[in-house]
Amino acid sequence: MRIELSRPDLSRIRWPEGIEDDGGIPMARVRELVEKWRAFDFDAHERELNRFPHEIADGIHFIHLPNANAAATPLLLLHGWPGSFIEFLRVAPLLAPHFHLVIPSLPGYGFSAKPNERGMSNARIAERMLVLMRSLGYERFGVQGGDWGAGIATWMAIQSPQHVAAIHLNYVPGSYSPPDASSPTREEQQFLDDTARWVDESYAYGRVSRTRPLTLGYALNDSPVGLLAWLAEKFDEWCDPATRVDDDTILLNTTIYWTTGTIYSSMRLYRESVATPLALRERVPVRAGFAHFAREEPFPPRSWVERGYDVQHWTEFARGGHFAALEQPDELAGDVIAFFT
Repeated sequence: MRIELSRPDLSRIRWPEGIEDDGGIPMARVRELVEKWRAFDFDAHERELNRFPHEIADGIHFIHLPNANAAATPLLLLHGWPGSFIEFLRVAPLLAPHFHLVIPSLPGYGFSAKPNERGMSNARIAERMLVLMRSLGYERFGVQGGDWGAGIATWMAIQSPQHVAAIHLNYVPGSYSPPDASSPTREEQQFLDDTARWVDESYAYGRVSRTRPLTLGYALNDSPVGLLAWLAEKFDEWCDPATRVDDDTILLNTTIYWTTGTIYSSMRLYRESVATPLALRERVPVRAGFAHFAREEPFPPRSWVERGYDVQHWTEFARGGHFAALEQPDELAGDVIAFFT
């Protein structure tokens, strides 16, 4: 398939009035991004995206980069929200010499089909990713993920340890609760307190996505500037300022959401996954590696993670944030290679 991008109509913008630098992403920042979007080179980005081979199977869009060495390890790369498959386009050339790569758009994201039935949760997406990998002839493979990708990778390992050889995560799923959550250490209790504080101060986007994604979807699917502000705020807040994602990438990511009309279907994953939290009854039955980038917060201490995962590899990075594949592609790729090989 060929990727085509749609140009948003930015000719009729109704800006909010009043205080412009408090209560959300500052208006000056959004005005700056809008002007850059007006000058955005859609044709150049289309050409760049179409340098990769895009396929669709059972409604799932993915990039497939087989390795010339048939014995290479197959590796599935899973993005999260508010990202897309483009998160991995910088690490793909670094990983391609070592792995067979499969880079999908999650169902309801990017160029994958939008779910039209209830129940497309993180656990259900895990089932579909297992089917996708086996349909490509990969019976035993690794999975790497951050954000939703980390939760989906974990569910894949729980559902099918005979097919998932190992998982590498740069995020610990927000719903993760280990089998033995009693008697936390002082460090673990501090993490739990920090998490509660973060949820109170910064999780408004998640609460509305879990409870009113459709109502919010009307506005964001209709207004390109509203969509841009909603997504850009998360990139600005969750990146390490020292390794921030460039504005061109933020605009490309937003353009994909605008082109495909997937903001509502992507946010609905929060609502659907309420029914499938990662409250573990026993440890995840495959070996796991973790990469903790400094500004990915809140992030549990290793002892808390080891209660639920078979942690065989753990790396602390001094820089980087939530979007590790975009912010620190060399470091993430190196850690993935070190873990799997």
